[in-house]
Amino acid sequence: MSLQAKLMDVMKDAMRSKDTVALEALRAIKSELLLAQTATGSKEEISEADEIKILQRLVKMRKDSAEIFTTQNRPDLAEPELAQIAVIEKFLPAQLSEAEVEAIVSKIIAETGASGIASMGKVMGLASAQIGGQAEGKTISAIVKKLLV
Repeated sequence: MSLQAKLMDVMKDAMRSKDTVALEALRAIKSELLLAQTATGSKEEISEADEIKILQRLVKMRKDSAEIFTTQNRPDLAEPELAQIAVIEKFLPAQLSEAEVEAIVSKIIAETGASGIASMGKVMGLASAQIGGQAEGKTISAIVKKLLV
């Protein structure tokens, strides 16, 4: 079942249960997917990797907003953002722990013989390709820096 089909089923359930926060998050996902699909100009569905990138971007946007609202002492605005994150993350693949990411990055460094911060770009490219949507780029970057220094 494609992401859009799953999304429509979950959206119908949210409408029936009158869950406005979930419905808002689901509509945002649907909107971004439609924009991405029409941006290419084709009627074909977008790839699963692109769908994951879109979902990760939506989660990141909401995390940033929630962080800003929290620093401004506005928990009333931060709570819906955090609730939407939980809804969006249901459609993402399971996230790897930092230890798992570190093991993968260590293996890549050993295979490529990378050393020093100058090799960071090469290691980041390989790690991002291998890990895919299973960890945030920020986490991968921090681990690569830690292991290469």
